[in-house]
Amino acid sequence: MKKAYKIIIKSAISLALLCAILLVSPFFDADSSYPAFNIFGEADMNRNGRSDALDILEGARADAKSMPTYNDQYYEGGYPPDNIGVCADVIWRAFKNAGYDLKKMVDADIRNRPEFYTDINKPDPNIDFRRVVNLIVFFRTCSPALTVDIKETDEWLPGDIAVFANRLGKPDHIGIISDVRAEDGTPFLIHNSGQAEREENALPELSVIAHFRFDVTMLPRDMIFIWE
Repeated sequence: MKKAYKIIIKSAISLALLCAILLVSPFFDADSSYPAFNIFGEADMNRNGRSDALDILEGARADAKSMPTYNDQYYEGGYPPDNIGVCADVIWRAFKNAGYDLKKMVDADIRNRPEFYTDINKPDPNIDFRRVVNLIVFFRTCSPALTVDIKETDEWLPGDIAVFANRLGKPDHIGIISDVRAEDGTPFLIHNSGQAEREENALPELSVIAHFRFDVTMLPRDMIFIWE
């Protein structure tokens, strides 16, 4: 009986040590340019123990709470000040919160695959990453094909990216899917079109044309840039 008890104790200690190693190992990955993975096997670029998707969600929500003034002005260096933004600025700020430099990633993809960016005549790093048409091309490289039917509510997860078209069918808006849902299960959208509520039940009012779920493992290593 005592022998069996000792075996159980040793097994419990071993399991506890294994869990501790899994918990801290992402923070000691020697290659900081490539994301570690948390204990659930989810990519975790900034090594904070939370998944990229959760960090993207929280980054988008932080931008929504700060209520930046809607202004699509062109800025040298690309980045608008914190109190200014458009729908695409929600996206790079959300990715910044997860540890990614989305601007560098988009710029690199444009350099590597210019033939896919048919709306670009001459690359301009000051604005290319803030254009919805370019973000669609980029996210197609690092996301599985996902539904655009908002009635399939289980297929929409927090941190997902949704793209919308205007009345002419052209891409003109983008946002992040929230973890808040309406009574019918429709997820809220975190976005900026200058509206008073930046996290709202907006999907039924918009025309969804693309739905992405960022998966860094789909990108080649030279396409991954950390925020510095």
